[in-house]
Amino acid sequence: MIALTVQLSAGSEDVAADVAAEVEEVGEKHGFQAEVSKMLDIIINALYTNRDIFLREVISNASDALDKIRFLYLTEPRAPKNKDGEEPKMDIRIKLDKENRILTVSDGGVGMTKGELVAHLGSLGSSGTKDFAEKMQESSDAGMIGQFGVGFYSVFLVADEVRVATKSDDSDTQWVWKSKADGDYYVYEDPRGDTLGRGTEIQFEIKKDAEEYLDESKLREIAQRYSEFIQFPIYLQVEKTEKVKVENVEKEKTESTDDEDVAVEEEEEEQEDVFEDVVTHDWELLNVNKPIWQRKSEDVSEEEYSSFYKAITKDYRDPMYKTHFSAEGEVEFRSLLFIPSKSPNEQWDMNQEVKNIRLYVRRVFITDDFQDLLPRYLSFIKGVVDSDDLPLNVSRELLQESRILKIIKKKLIRKALAMMKDLADADEDSVKDEDEEAEEKTEAEQEAEKEAAADKGDEEVEKKEKKYPKFWEEFGKSIRLGLIEDGTNRSRLTKLLRYKTTASDDNYVSLDQYVDRMIEGQKDIYFLVGESVEKIEESPACEDAVKRGLEVLLMTDAIDEYVVGQLTDYSGHKLVNLAKEAPKLEGDDDKQAKKVDEKRKEVYQPLCDWFKELLADKVTKVVLTKRKTTAPMVVSSPAHGMTANMMRITKGQTLGRDGFQPELKRVLELNHLNPVVDEINKRVAVNKDDSQAKDTAKILYEVASIQSGFEVEDAKDFAGLLDRMLKAGLDLEPDAGLVEEEEYELDDEEEEDEEEEGEEAPVDEEL
Repeated sequence: MIALTVQLSAGSEDVAADVAAEVEEVGEKHGFQAEVSKMLDIIINALYTNRDIFLREVISNASDALDKIRFLYLTEPRAPKNKDGEEPKMDIRIKLDKENRILTVSDGGVGMTKGELVAHLGSLGSSGTKDFAEKMQESSDAGMIGQFGVGFYSVFLVADEVRVATKSDDSDTQWVWKSKADGDYYVYEDPRGDTLGRGTEIQFEIKKDAEEYLDESKLREIAQRYSEFIQFPIYLQVEKTEKVKVENVEKEKTESTDDEDVAVEEEEEEQEDVFEDVVTHDWELLNVNKPIWQRKSEDVSEEEYSSFYKAITKDYRDPMYKTHFSAEGEVEFRSLLFIPSKSPNEQWDMNQEVKNIRLYVRRVFITDDFQDLLPRYLSFIKGVVDSDDLPLNVSRELLQESRILKIIKKKLIRKALAMMKDLADADEDSVKDEDEEAEEKTEAEQEAEKEAAADKGDEEVEKKEKKYPKFWEEFGKSIRLGLIEDGTNRSRLTKLLRYKTTASDDNYVSLDQYVDRMIEGQKDIYFLVGESVEKIEESPACEDAVKRGLEVLLMTDAIDEYVVGQLTDYSGHKLVNLAKEAPKLEGDDDKQAKKVDEKRKEVYQPLCDWFKELLADKVTKVVLTKRKTTAPMVVSSPAHGMTANMMRITKGQTLGRDGFQPELKRVLELNHLNPVVDEINKRVAVNKDDSQAKDTAKILYEVASIQSGFEVEDAKDFAGLLDRMLKAGLDLEPDAGLVEEEEYELDDEEEEDEEEEGEEAPVDEEL
């Protein structure tokens, strides 16, 4: 649509008022097309949730008009002037007349001829107005407003009457269009003559229920929100009150005595300064920030990136990382994405609205409330997307789901993940460079550098601090969520995973680094999931792996249980949960080892059967462990069952569901080499009902369950077992009761103290 803007030059309001009465007589009267009339009636009478868009539409149209005239003047430059000899300016100006309820906005753009006025403002153009009217007629649903364009006609949301003055280079006459949205409009030659030179101005008579748009701060907020990055300057005329000194103030003289005359003369010599309030007007530039995403990345400094990030996010911290790119091909758009230095507080609050990406079309802000530009797991990323190809409704309020939008989303996700990979690669490259430099230096040089670094202290350490570990601690949960939800990019996300291990000295390790460090004969990647690194390392399963020289991934977030459910292998290596099975190395299953294992099972099968009968439904099976541990037994989970940690997480998620209890199966692994288990085996071989053996076996089972992260099922029974075992260890009878308390002999002083306390008691009660 040809752009429209609004501002009457100084004194034009009075002129317009003078000619208002005669317009209907001298001007041409036109009727809106039927579809336009229907649409205007809907706009004015239907409930519209956001009337702010009228100013966005007017400014956007003004910007288009300025852009068009700039393009036309590249080949046919002109210098038009108004009747006062002034050239039109390449800017947009907003002006208020609060007393007369007038809002004006103006531009020096391409303007319109009389024919264009009638064509664009009185009939259907290509704005989708007809579709809008037809859909509304079919549905009679006020909610349809916003799904089709209202364009220029949105001005009637806030105005009782609108007057448009416009001057085109293709016409010698300045024309005026006027309407009250009552079905008719008037077009007439502007009686003021050529006040514009070129361009368009629109004047609104603001409705009584729209007085908020006569407030400077409101107009400033709307313009900066929606049009902050328009390439042409936007000015708002602001009113200022200043104290101005009044010169030569004379004081009246009265008859007085000689002494009084002297006093008056002295007072006149020291005349007081007098000030009065003077109202002035000034033009305030609204769009100070520039759309740096439109520039080449090499032309933007880090300070400019940081300043821009803070402006759009209101975050006082610098961003952790950024990517600035242009997408070309079937869809073209520019984007600037940032990773914050801290995770947003609202990221995991499902009730909190997350506004992370600001969508622009030709630098005009459209929305920051469109959730489909990035998936939920990337909601922490902030930035802007600006596209000339994106299809919009003409009101620019709602986006239409389209193939182009899907392509933009796909490219944004890929770029966001690439940004994170670059962040990780930068740290790894830094480590490689340091290692290579260290290899080239002599021992004396390395020692000298260490001493110099120690002298510089924390400043040097901070300078070399790696960024990706901090990123992982802040946003690692998001990456893991993406691995679960985004199957398309799962391989990319997997490369971003980082975990501490039993051999990483509290540093984070990637899966590639883990694979590179696998020992000879190791085929699988081993991991354990628990509440904390300390608890995991204390488990018998972890002890076994460390003794074998294996590195174990230590996963401590609840979401990791779901991650390993999706990530079953990496680079041809299966991920094995040590809470479910013991590690295996090449050679463990050779023929000789299998024969020994079969013989061992045959010898200890009676003991396994006895434990299964004793524990009954508490365990699904009892086997001999293959783990290298000093513990008498290990309680593990079946290959396809729920682990103790997963049980803990599930119960925490199901609080409030009456009677719900997740099914939990346990496998008991006996360490036949442990002396206690060996003693139980000997006792059972003599007497299967040995009470000491039974109590010991039950206690060992409960302790092993606790070590593996399981809960004690019957705390009372467990306490009774411990009581009996302690008594037996101290040679006490199992049913020994409480001892009788002896009577204590008191001396005379103690007896007197007791009597005094007894006498004081009634006094205390009375008080």
